[in-house]
Amino acid sequence: MNIKIITDSASDLTSMEGIEMSYAPMKVCTAKREFTDNDDINVREMVNFLYSFKGRSSSSCPNAEDWLNAFGDAENIVCITITGGLSGSYNSALSAKNIYEGDHPDRRVLVVDSLTAGPEMALMAERVREQALAGKDLEEIEADLKGYKTELLFALESLRNFANNGRVSKAAAAAAGLLGIRAIGRASDVGTLELLSKTRGEAKTLDGVMSYLKELRCKGGKIFIDHCFAEETVNKLAFKIKAEYPHAQIVIRPTRGLCSFYAELGGFLVGFEAE
Repeated sequence: MNIKIITDSASDLTSMEGIEMSYAPMKVCTAKREFTDNDDINVREMVNFLYSFKGRSSSSCPNAEDWLNAFGDAENIVCITITGGLSGSYNSALSAKNIYEGDHPDRRVLVVDSLTAGPEMALMAERVREQALAGKDLEEIEADLKGYKTELLFALESLRNFANNGRVSKAAAAAAGLLGIRAIGRASDVGTLELLSKTRGEAKTLDGVMSYLKELRCKGGKIFIDHCFAEETVNKLAFKIKAEYPHAQIVIRPTRGLCSFYAELGGFLVGFEAE
């Protein structure tokens, strides 16, 4: 069965080996500028602009037309969206599914609310790729995803944009920006953000992330780390992970527009397979 994988741009994916893949772009918006999270985005320019911009900023999800454009002319589609707890992307994808299947009764679109973002979404997409290349149909892929256990941790130096969008309190955002304090959190089981602890400095942050990897029962398999211009820090984390989980398959990627907006400069996200 030929299957196309589609995500919104919160997965930080643009292509996948051996399978057709596309994405629907998110947007980052301010009163002065709008950034579309597509192949043309200059993430460094966006991050620098937002760092100096004093007004309100927000993100917006793909609309149904954006999803339909990504569907193209595919016969069987697996569509993975950022968590519905943070975005309307899932509902937009459902609307596109209804339109597409109505226009093409012989085709099928499976829409999955990932309940997460970034590297955990990418892990799910990779799982779908493996299943599709093994010849599994959409029903089998859907059942497999339900049993596929993954987690997402994040470590952020700033929570300003989360506070701007009402994702965390302004008090929590202010605390994260003081005296080198960093916030460690996870994507909860219901797709919301759960702040776990605050740390001060890089070393304690990395130790905290390692502690939560163990607590959340990392199995030492696939581990995707996405970072917003924090390559040195995540390389140190990867070294620690390899020491603890020698067989881990670690992939390090830069965040694209949407995840850079929320991770902010110096932030990173860790998606991993769990037991």
